Amino acid sequence: MNNFNFNTTPEIIFEKGASINSCEKIIDKLGDSILLITDADLTKIGLNKNIINILSKSSSLEVFDDVESDPSKKTLVKALDMAKTFKPTGILGFGGGSSMDIAKLVSLLLGTEQDIENIWGVGNAKGPRLPLVLVPTTAGTGSEVTPISIITQDDDQKKGVSSSIILPDLAVLDPELTLGLPKDITAATGIDAMVHAIEAYTSINHNNNPISKILAIESLKLLGSSIENAVFDGQNVEARSNMLLGSMMAGQAFANSPVSAVHALAYPIGGIFHISHGLSNSLVLPHVLKFNSNNAKACEQYAFLAPFIFKDINLNTNTETICNDFIEKLENLSSLLNIPTKLRELDIPKEACDKMAKESMKQTRLLVNNPREVTEEDAFNIYSAAW
Repeated sequence: MNNFNFNTTPEIIFEKGASINSCEKIIDKLGDSILLITDADLTKIGLNKNIINILSKSSSLEVFDDVESDPSKKTLVKALDMAKTFKPTGILGFGGGSSMDIAKLVSLLLGTEQDIENIWGVGNAKGPRLPLVLVPTTAGTGSEVTPISIITQDDDQKKGVSSSIILPDLAVLDPELTLGLPKDITAATGIDAMVHAIEAYTSINHNNNPISKILAIESLKLLGSSIENAVFDGQNVEARSNMLLGSMMAGQAFANSPVSAVHALAYPIGGIFHISHGLSNSLVLPHVLKFNSNNAKACEQYAFLAPFIFKDINLNTNTETICNDFIEKLENLSSLLNIPTKLRELDIPKEACDKMAKESMKQTRLLVNNPREVTEEDAFNIYSAAW
């Protein structure tokens, strides 16, 4: 067994109504001057209204709600400028992965003397940071328990900050916040969480560890048994709870056993064409797995994971057949959940496959974790298959 490190959020609250019931603890963590970072859609539908009203009674509160899907560096700088003016004692990220990723970096850049250009990459963010609490409203990214923040740069390339410094002090998981999620977002973010678990389990990173593997398996059990109910019966609290918990566990898994080629190839789709991260992952997932399945160990691992998502899969056959059935069922799952399965459905031209292949090669921190080496030609072939 390899030596490993395992880091996660030090305190997690999982409870229906937790976003309201935990306000006193949130104030204890963040102090009397709180900057809440969220997105305009959540403000528009009033999902953050209750927590804003409660926190405002006991603390000075400002709201930054300009975060977009796959947030840009410009948005990060805008949020940071607002924070420097307001001078909060703590940061509250409320929303999907985008809002939480911005919140992580605002808390970091307010607390450290580091320049924004020096924090990108693995272990380059040194801190300290301001107190940080994260409240997810989607079940997919697991950002509330990961030491990672992904930002789209001015050249459309996605760059990440990976450092245990940006793990929050507290994560508050409230399934009731996810009840109003649209079907397409529920589906795409749910598959995103599955990708996290699958890639964490099969990662060849030196820090792949038994804790991440166990979390990945348990995550897939929850996600596989609940995603259809969550999508087609959105008010099903049990299904929503399972999805939120499964997403968090997948986040803990890949936070310590990092993801690989699915994410590396998804990033150019999101960066260039502004497709959501979850959907970008789902589009390339089956094609990356097919590529990886030529590796005997990866094939064996995919076959092992198959029944945790698909209880009806036929195990009375050989490993290669089970692996292939697993990949086919994942591809069919997207169709079943009514989300796009091909790049052309999103008006991405076939000529873009070449550019995306070149861009994906820049994601070296992810590609090194893949069971098979991915060349630019391989990436091009995968995008072409996904087109």
